[in-house]
Amino acid sequence: MQNRIYMDFAASTPVDSRVEAAMAPYWREQYGNPGAIHREGVLARRAIERARSSVARALGARAEEIIFTASGTESNAIAIFGIIKRYEQEHGYDISGVHCITSTIEHPSVLEGFRALERRGAQVSYIGSDREGRFNLRALDQAFDARTLLVSLMYVNNEVGTIEPIREAAKLIRAARKRTSVAQLPATSHQQPATRYQSPYFHTDASQAPFWLKVNVAELGVDLLTIDGQKIMGPKGVGALYIKSGTPIAHPLFPGGKQERGLRPGTEPVPLIVGLARALELAEAERERNASYVSALRDYFLDRLVSVVPGVELNGSRAERVANNVNISIPWLESEELIIALDSKGIALAARSACISDGEGSYVVRAMGKGAREATSSLRFSLGPATTREEVDICISALARIVALRLQR
Repeated sequence: MQNRIYMDFAASTPVDSRVEAAMAPYWREQYGNPGAIHREGVLARRAIERARSSVARALGARAEEIIFTASGTESNAIAIFGIIKRYEQEHGYDISGVHCITSTIEHPSVLEGFRALERRGAQVSYIGSDREGRFNLRALDQAFDARTLLVSLMYVNNEVGTIEPIREAAKLIRAARKRTSVAQLPATSHQQPATRYQSPYFHTDASQAPFWLKVNVAELGVDLLTIDGQKIMGPKGVGALYIKSGTPIAHPLFPGGKQERGLRPGTEPVPLIVGLARALELAEAERERNASYVSALRDYFLDRLVSVVPGVELNGSRAERVANNVNISIPWLESEELIIALDSKGIALAARSACISDGEGSYVVRAMGKGAREATSSLRFSLGPATTREEVDICISALARIVALRLQR
């Protein structure tokens, strides 16, 4: 069997052996239900709370501000729908009076969440992107009004790898709070007066960030922040959501139990939670070394691609780019055809988010102002800390040969 070359770390990563070791006791030895009061249950609960404290330290948060979820997608959903449902729970309003802001380049789990709210009557402003994949700060500033309840903007774009201006967005949101003081909807005749919230609240999907960038919630200026275990060499099936103290989230979002502050009922998956915390610890400790090595390899990859493969166009910012992302278009070729051809040669990569299955190409590339040819020909190579220069050279040579054959047709 040929040795495979994996270039899809933005979609999912292998579990670090040290993470596996941390998880191991909780599969067969310390397997108690953390809701039980016997010794086995108490040990499981302690493991969860140690993990919660560990995640909080890594994010610069407090333990009580961390909840565990099943994924980055679920964390995004809890952040978005939790804010909206809290308004509904307290005031019984028709959400047609609620306004939210997001960008056209967000992950599908965010975009689909806001589209669902629109179908129920909420108003959503979708701010655009520049040619390098940065959301438009001026458009953000112009989108606020007194009804704006929630802003959701990602930290690192999952497709093109652009590092977004989250800190600058946070400053604009703080200024909007001062201008409007509160976002207060009028009470209906049968309800109590509306609670005065200091909105808009700011959520960021930081799933692609922790392995390569420092993620400190105070420095970023966010109220809610999403992370995903499978993006940081942790286990699949677990994520976390930071919720700043005082941020109004519905309790419960779903019926069935009071776990995770009533936001996510059901027995907590102790091994996965322990694994997420250990993966985040390792990402924090080794980030500088990993980012330095992989960013140099990324730059070598980009330079070689442009010089060896005809027609290559870079998608996303060259300067403000996460360490492991190489996203290109070859406008006269279809990305799916290239991915299948490279897969047959033992190379795994992607065209866009794994959460998209349509044939329309990358909506992120389209949102950046590029055309259909660029969107349907985009390729995303995403590297990991174990990726080698030899593997990069093999990928470039394979792609160059495939492109040359297509040119001969």
